[in-house]
Amino acid sequence: MESFIYQQKKEMLTFIEKLVNIDSSSYDKEGVDQIGRILQDNYTALGFHVKVIPQENYGNHLVIQHKEAKNPNIVIIAHMDTVFPKGTAIERPFKIEGNRAYGPGVIDMKSSQAAVLYAIKALLNEGHKGYKNIKIILNSDEEIGSPTSRSLIESEAKGMRYALVMEPARKDGSLVTARRGKGNYTLIVEGKAAHSGIEPEKGRSAIEELAHKIIQLHELSDHENGISVNVGLIEGGSSANTVSDHAEAQIDVRMKEIEQVEIIEERLEEICSTTEVSGTKIVLEGEMNRPPMEKNKKTRALLRIIQDVGDEIGIEIEDTATGGGSDASFTSSLGVATIDGLGPVGGNAHSDKEYLEIPSLVERTLLLATIIERLSKVK
Repeated sequence: MESFIYQQKKEMLTFIEKLVNIDSSSYDKEGVDQIGRILQDNYTALGFHVKVIPQENYGNHLVIQHKEAKNPNIVIIAHMDTVFPKGTAIERPFKIEGNRAYGPGVIDMKSSQAAVLYAIKALLNEGHKGYKNIKIILNSDEEIGSPTSRSLIESEAKGMRYALVMEPARKDGSLVTARRGKGNYTLIVEGKAAHSGIEPEKGRSAIEELAHKIIQLHELSDHENGISVNVGLIEGGSSANTVSDHAEAQIDVRMKEIEQVEIIEERLEEICSTTEVSGTKIVLEGEMNRPPMEKNKKTRALLRIIQDVGDEIGIEIEDTATGGGSDASFTSSLGVATIDGLGPVGGNAHSDKEYLEIPSLVERTLLLATIIERLSKVK
């Protein structure tokens, strides 16, 4: 398969260029759906059935499997959206400099879309049957927490044996076997306004109350055990000489183990159940929206298979844990053996310096195709 994939390298880069030069922010339904139609046409041409899951506010999701597939046990997940607003592709379109390609979403994760498509083309070309043992989920809202695709992923992945998630490999080529869970919360404080010079005693400062809460929330962090609570955005008040009657904070919560979720939720509720500033009121909104992806027994077993495949084709496979979230958390929490970071190698995702290491495109596409074929033979 290596020879075939290498022969497709130029075509793959042209395909990636086409995708990168289409804006597809999570909030740009038109752009994401344009990406979806391109992918749908390509998979349909290969004999795959593409089920479109319509969405009103975000791009449509796609569920793809071969027309001859019967009870596939591998699910592949790759998102079509990026973090970049409409107009970015015109400002800095796809370009190649040396061994790197640049452009919005080039590594996160439009190169991964090419890797999945061409891995399947390689299987078809070689006459391998692994392409009948996969179900592909392409979702449109991963970058904003998968609000409409989480239930789809969980439904389609339930009962699967393996999940291969196509987030990019780390800069050093490592795959991802563990991710911290994630929660997003908004803390709203209501106080009472008053003139800070004439009658400050009549006011009840929402900002003062929020300040107390920020300190208490940050004290929940336990970095040694993988727990972090960060108040990243705050706003409130109307003027310097007015006791603030409103203040708000955006809170990011991360945890390493599933058992920590309930503990953190209880502590958040406890902190927000009382006030330090008399006369203020608190409302806490939000939820834990991604469970932790833990490196469990099933994950280790799948990693060993992938490392054996890597040894056979000359790619040394290492793994790592990361604090960032992905859809891998959803499949892992279902008990499906899950490995993430199976896309090509690159870096600086979500920035104007985002890049793809071009040499990794062929090797990671070969790795994916060989993994699919190997897992399809596991008894």
